[in-house]
Amino acid sequence: MTLEELVACDNAAQKMQTVSAAVEELLVAAQLQDRLTVGVYESAKLMNVDPDSVVLCLLAIDEEEEDDIALQIHFTLIQSFCCENDIDIVRVSGMQRLAQLLGEPAETQGTTEARDLHCLLVTNPHTDTWKSHGLVEVASYCEESRGNNQWVPYISLQER
Repeated sequence: MTLEELVACDNAAQKMQTVSAAVEELLVAAQLQDRLTVGVYESAKLMNVDPDSVVLCLLAIDEEEEDDIALQIHFTLIQSFCCENDIDIVRVSGMQRLAQLLGEPAETQGTTEARDLHCLLVTNPHTDTWKSHGLVEVASYCEESRGNNQWVPYISLQER
């Protein structure tokens, strides 16, 4: 491996950490400000009614769920819709960290059904402009990825 390749790998790893932290910050802020839609079906309904309010779509899946055909079909349809409506998309792994960030209970004990965290939409209603450092960072990462012909960038959320 050449020095240039080592530096490129190190820069890519550092960029991934920065974007992961930005996604975490963005999700927490969006949830606090009621700008987060959670769930595949809820997201599909919102995109059908008001696609212009959606600024980011996160598709979350862990490795053990990659073979879920129904989920992959949903993801394909959502990705297609997002591309048609110029909505940034990011694939995310680390469902446990995602649940932790969104305050999901660790064990549902059969009393409450866990929310579907496979699709998350961050919205920005037309009536007010919301500027978030995390949103700017993630949007920049998406644009940079598209420039490298990676239409749906991938990040991994690390457990803490």
